[in-house]
Amino acid sequence: MKIGFIGLGNMGAPMAANLAKAGHAVTGFDLAAPCPEGVTMADSAAAAAKGQDVVITMLPNGAILQKVADEILPAMDKGAVHLDCSTVDVDSARAVAEQAAGMGIGAVDAPVSGGVGGATAGTLTFMAGGSEEAFAKVKPLFDIMGQKAVHCGAAGAGQAAKICNNMILGATMIVTCEAFALADKLGLDREKMFDVVSTSSGYSWSMNAYCPAPGVGPKSPADNDYKPGFAADLMLKDLRLAQQAAEAVDADTPMGTRAAELYAAFVEHEDGAGRDFSAMLPRLTKRGRA
Repeated sequence: MKIGFIGLGNMGAPMAANLAKAGHAVTGFDLAAPCPEGVTMADSAAAAAKGQDVVITMLPNGAILQKVADEILPAMDKGAVHLDCSTVDVDSARAVAEQAAGMGIGAVDAPVSGGVGGATAGTLTFMAGGSEEAFAKVKPLFDIMGQKAVHCGAAGAGQAAKICNNMILGATMIVTCEAFALADKLGLDREKMFDVVSTSSGYSWSMNAYCPAPGVGPKSPADNDYKPGFAADLMLKDLRLAQQAAEAVDADTPMGTRAAELYAAFVEHEDGAGRDFSAMLPRLTKRGRA
């Protein structure tokens, strides 16, 4: 396929590079990031989008997505597909999909899970919203960039799935870190706790696959001084998106609300900015009971 790729940051660059390695003709654009190997850089987002079969965007938020959509959709051919892999609010995803439909362009919102490591390895999970036809057209690209793609429903469903998933992740990481901090004060060896919990009812992705304790379980950002695989700043963004959605539909999410509050304190008032979201563990080990 001929592919345009807008947003070549930490996530977008390896995704675009993997598509190019698979033999697709990829034209990219980013205001600041360099062009990854195998990708041809355009001088504007519209130029990167012109004449492409699929245009992929990986952008920071809904406002920027809508601004970029205003630029790229008029440049795209009818029948092409706009595949947005950003994590944004549901309303923005639906607005861009409606705008695309009015121009005869397919739209899929497909935020990702797996972080920079998954983007580099091509093992991301995509949660997709949009029409069956548009999803089918971009499915071969999901197979290159990731290990799984789930069609969750109509426009916006991908974003809904992502924020629900990450609300669970944010809350479970906090309580996993709390458990290690409590175990420390009770004199329980961290490795012994991991051995028990990882094979018992406390099993979770936060414990088993992304353990926040250095030297315990599989290798994770905790073993690299909490340099981010998934930054606390991004977790805070996703938790706030979940709360925005919950308010819009009158959903009671007390644990999600509290998780957002704790990550806000960590990122905005403490030392969490730029650190992995699992760095909540050293934060908690330094604190006593409030």
